[in-house]
Amino acid sequence: MSVLNYQERIPNNVDLSNDLSLQRALEHWQPKFKNWWQEMGPEGFQSADVYLRTAISVDSAGWASYGKVKMPEYRWGIFLNDKVKDRKIHFGDNIGQPVWQQVPGDYRSILRRLIVTQGDTEPASVEQQRLLGKTCPSLFDLRNLFQVNVEEGRHLWAMVYLLHAYFGRDGREEAEGLLERYSGDQDNPRILGTFNEPITDWVSFFMFTYFTDRDGKYQLKSLAESSFDPLARTCQFMLTEEAHHMQVGETGITRMVQKSLDTMKKLNTDSIEAIRNAGAIDLQTLQKYINFWFSSSLDLFGSEISSNAATSFANGLKGRPDEARYDDNSEKDSIFKLEGIVDNKIIDQEVPTRNAMNEITRQAYVKDCEIGLKRWNRLINKAGYDITLNLPSTRFRRNIGMWANINTDPNGKIISKDDMNNNINDWLPSNGDKEFINSLMVQVTDPDKTASWIASPIRGINNLGIDYKYVDIVQ
Repeated sequence: MSVLNYQERIPNNVDLSNDLSLQRALEHWQPKFKNWWQEMGPEGFQSADVYLRTAISVDSAGWASYGKVKMPEYRWGIFLNDKVKDRKIHFGDNIGQPVWQQVPGDYRSILRRLIVTQGDTEPASVEQQRLLGKTCPSLFDLRNLFQVNVEEGRHLWAMVYLLHAYFGRDGREEAEGLLERYSGDQDNPRILGTFNEPITDWVSFFMFTYFTDRDGKYQLKSLAESSFDPLARTCQFMLTEEAHHMQVGETGITRMVQKSLDTMKKLNTDSIEAIRNAGAIDLQTLQKYINFWFSSSLDLFGSEISSNAATSFANGLKGRPDEARYDDNSEKDSIFKLEGIVDNKIIDQEVPTRNAMNEITRQAYVKDCEIGLKRWNRLINKAGYDITLNLPSTRFRRNIGMWANINTDPNGKIISKDDMNNNINDWLPSNGDKEFINSLMVQVTDPDKTASWIASPIRGINNLGIDYKYVDIVQ
């Protein structure tokens, strides 16, 4: 097991102290990161003591330690899963060869692009969520927001380490660039569109952590298969933290659904107006937010047919999530069937499997997203209401791939542009919906209270009560 040096300026288990050049480079980057955190991290809470989980080792017994800490003093570090002895390349054209501990020259550019794209999402989400603390529904939720934020910061450190350690000056320049782009900035936005969407309310936050962080899970799982061993080991550790982000989303949406059902039962009505007047969020509006964030997250997987994805797979750079479960890990001559569109008509088509890697991963993601929908619908059904929450079709509201700019309804039926424009406010949050949601966003910081629009959490953090003071707010 690798040794974690937690006392160093940059906690790590990569033996940073024996690579003084790399250590100096990262220590030069560290104050820039901390300046970014102060400027673009959670606004108004930098002096608050927050009950946070911190990684202190990578084994199952010690990768999380709990205690109160001010976020700027959080111990961001560099943690990789331990090496697997004699690990071999297990997909693509080089199956059976030893994995790489250094970047092969031929793959330098594409590997750097993969790492930068993943790294760019981490600070982006912190920037998107920086104002949410001012409207938190409870101290429990405020703490969870900050836990997500500091872990996204650590995931940024993980990618920056790889850039500094393996890509020379190009890598150092890319690491600088990760702190120069800004979510939503017109002149220098984040690389991927979803990470430029504003998150001004907690409904969007819970949807983002359920749907968009789940995309992160599948991207990390794909990179965790990489033949570039340091990248694989980095992403394997990041996945342990990503699970918490998705849990925050799922439990948050569950609590909103439960509050809506409790309100409907109390008022003995399913009237949207009555539910809203009671300070809860109707299920129909939650469906609109599901439609928005699910469809936005689908584009993050890229085009359904992609030569870049085929090249990454063939060269062993990026596999499929859980690659070992597939019978054919080469897919050199195999065919994959998927939908296509020709002359505005939906057709079935066959493409080389390697070219369909994005779509294969997207389909696995969709099945994973459906799990939450089934749980929420069971709650609704148990309460006696004939309302069903659904994922929209993967054709709906796409901006990347073969369905880009094709007008469809949420069921995937191709419609005219006029029909799209006339119905869009029934399918996605309207300005009126957003105004209503924002009217509910009032900060609640009493440890015994939760906002009116969401049910109280069932259990606290690390066996503490739900009324524990998870954040000591400085007045």
